[in-house]
Amino acid sequence: MVFLRHHIFEALKTEYLTIKDPLVLLTKLKERYDHQKTVILPRARYEWIHLRLQDFKSISEYNSAIFGITSQLILCGENITGKEMLKKTFSTFHASNMLMQQQYRERGFTKYSELLSCLLVAEQNNELLMQNHETRPIGTTLFPKANVAIYNGQIGSRGRGHVVITIVGVVMVIDVGITGRIIMVFS
Repeated sequence: MVFLRHHIFEALKTEYLTIKDPLVLLTKLKERYDHQKTVILPRARYEWIHLRLQDFKSISEYNSAIFGITSQLILCGENITGKEMLKKTFSTFHASNMLMQQQYRERGFTKYSELLSCLLVAEQNNELLMQNHETRPIGTTLFPKANVAIYNGQIGSRGRGHVVITIVGVVMVIDVGITGRIIMVFS
């Protein structure tokens, strides 16, 4: 009884202070809060029916929601199995991911936790691919690094000299006369 009184909510302690028998205390608390099932159950069923994987930004958020709802359903006496959780997850994939949904179904997951770990790994890999894509989108190439140095005079319409150009490890010496011909190329 001391243990129950220590862990009971403060407002309830004063209300049930005079009760000495633990069975009577439990009965009174059950009478007081048993109606919660009639409040929680319809809401939990509604949330279960309308739960969709596509409505969440991440698999972790979906997982938290599905376990929160199943906990409420179990509290109210309804049992949600792993197969029902698998079925709910498969049936609520986004329409653009139907091929992926079929592939996951064909893998024959028997436990929700197995599917969850697979989805979390796939999500992590997709995030890395997107980060790589955003760093340098398709079609953009890096410009080669080039260095230019002028030797033996100035560059101009009448001047003569040599220009040394380095592009990605290749060194070219160009005669900057009238012809502009390449004299030497080094790798």
